[in-house]
Amino acid sequence: MPLESMYQQIILDHYKHPQHRELPEAFDAEVHHVNPTCGDEVTLRVAVKDGAIADLGWEGEGCSISQASTSVMSGLVVGKPVDEALALQAKFLALMQSQGKAELTDADEDELDDAIAFEGVSKYPARVKCALLGWMAMKSAVTEAAGEQA
Repeated sequence: MPLESMYQQIILDHYKHPQHRELPEAFDAEVHHVNPTCGDEVTLRVAVKDGAIADLGWEGEGCSISQASTSVMSGLVVGKPVDEALALQAKFLALMQSQGKAELTDADEDELDDAIAFEGVSKYPARVKCALLGWMAMKSAVTEAAGEQA
């Protein structure tokens, strides 16, 4: 199976079977982000405990890229220390800004896991915001939650 087809399959699988797609009752911060270009939106809640993302859940509407990317992100960051989750978000942002020319190490690819499937999206500037929507919401919510606990 060609790599691009495999990546498309990962995106479709996360779109059809999203992870953490339910807003938790207990949370430290809630954010709502909208991509005004296309109308994609996500509401995300996060609970931070002992410096780690204890729980994260979301609801959203939009294209397969925005919804699948949010699913991938949620699966990667729940349970991680806040600083690691934010570092992962920064790596994903760099990937999305690479215009398809990312130079990733094997360690980067291992850390990004299914998020690497969105590398092809970086070639399409209009779709980059779709892929980043959930990641930016997570960054905002985690920053807000960590600030309130400080």
